[in-house]
Amino acid sequence: MRHYEITFLVHPDQSEQLGQMVERYKKLIATHNGIIHRFEDCGRKHLAYAINKVNKAHYVLLNLEANNALLDELNHAFKFNDAILRSLVTARKTAVSTPSVFMKDEKAKSLM
Repeated sequence: MRHYEITFLVHPDQSEQLGQMVERYKKLIATHNGIIHRFEDCGRKHLAYAINKVNKAHYVLLNLEANNALLDELNHAFKFNDAILRSLVTARKTAVSTPSVFMKDEKAKSLM
């Protein structure tokens, strides 16, 4: 099994269903014996450019250990979910469990 980092952007109007969506993906990962090393809900952020006339999106970041069948299933689920604007799957050499830059920025803002 290889390590992957998955980032996907959810349409801001669908943010209420984000919890159900994430639970569905977690169940899918569990059924394929995948391991989630990091899950971060980064919240709504302003996009650098509009996607389908939408200027903000809800960012979700997952670091997981998965096989090819699981990765294909996740890509298929992302492709046919209208609430997901974009998704990016990146292969990693090792498991990443430390907070991402998104979350470090949020913690720095909360301390000020």
